[in-house]
Amino acid sequence: MKVIEHYARSAEPLVSFEIIPPRRGGSVQPVFDALDRIMKFRPPFIDITSHAAEAELQEQPDGTYQRKVKRKRPGTIGLSAAIQHKYKVDVVPHLICKGFTKEETEDALIELNYLGIRNVLAVRGDELSVPKPIPRDKSVNNYAIDLVRQIDGMNRGEYLEKLQDAAPTDFCIGVGGYPEKHMDAPNLATDIRRLKEKVDAGADYIVTQLFFDNEAYFRFVEACRAEGITVPIIPGLKVLTRPEHLTSLPRIFHLNIPQDLSDAVLADPRNASAIGIEWATAQCRQLLDAGVPGLHFYIMADPSPAVQVIDALPVARHAAV
Repeated sequence: MKVIEHYARSAEPLVSFEIIPPRRGGSVQPVFDALDRIMKFRPPFIDITSHAAEAELQEQPDGTYQRKVKRKRPGTIGLSAAIQHKYKVDVVPHLICKGFTKEETEDALIELNYLGIRNVLAVRGDELSVPKPIPRDKSVNNYAIDLVRQIDGMNRGEYLEKLQDAAPTDFCIGVGGYPEKHMDAPNLATDIRRLKEKVDAGADYIVTQLFFDNEAYFRFVEACRAEGITVPIIPGLKVLTRPEHLTSLPRIFHLNIPQDLSDAVLADPRNASAIGIEWATAQCRQLLDAGVPGLHFYIMADPSPAVQVIDALPVARHAAV
């Protein structure tokens, strides 16, 4: 089922999750162990992140430099298929612009279509430390809107080359939203106009970047609606569990940590996890009271904090019915 169909058919807020594939050569079992713990909440879908190769330039004996892959997390498509088969739950593999050509993206979409996967999240992805060389006969999607257009085109039977009797795909397209604006946007208003363009290009729903200030989310949704964006806007959440998160999360995700939360953690760093869980629980309760369509948790590899939060919410009781 498509993500937007899950939301349209549910009378109660839904709880979904985002996970990360294992590192190259790693076992998939820890992923399954994490999923075993969250399936009691009956998530309508599971997001699986995608990652381009991480690379560096290595100097060669002749003084030239060669691009060498250091590490990457392959397996998004394979993991998506495995989860869908093992848990009978819809999956949302991420597709990214950075590090992939349009041709590679089209091949990935064809594979997903063969597997019966009907949902994708289109994101630009992080800038590569060492850009991937692009052959002259290939092309790239520079921004998420370009990726949305490519996917929407395939939904209308348009491939990169004209194919006779090309079968259209039927993907539900999700995109990211930034309650505190994207780091490259000059201001929130401009960022929301760009988001509207992605919706107009074919995006079916929005899931937000993580945030710790609900007022930022509420202002964001209000501004989106004023701009004419009518698709579901799903709040993305992460539980702060370590004092280091006070600096690492703002640096990586360009978000604001509320003063009350940072003060509480700094005053009692040994209990950072308990403080973060309490904050996230209160945050979720307020969001549910406001009528959000669902809660989307970024658990990555460790579901424990999110499980403790959800267990304290009304949605946990609904999921157990």
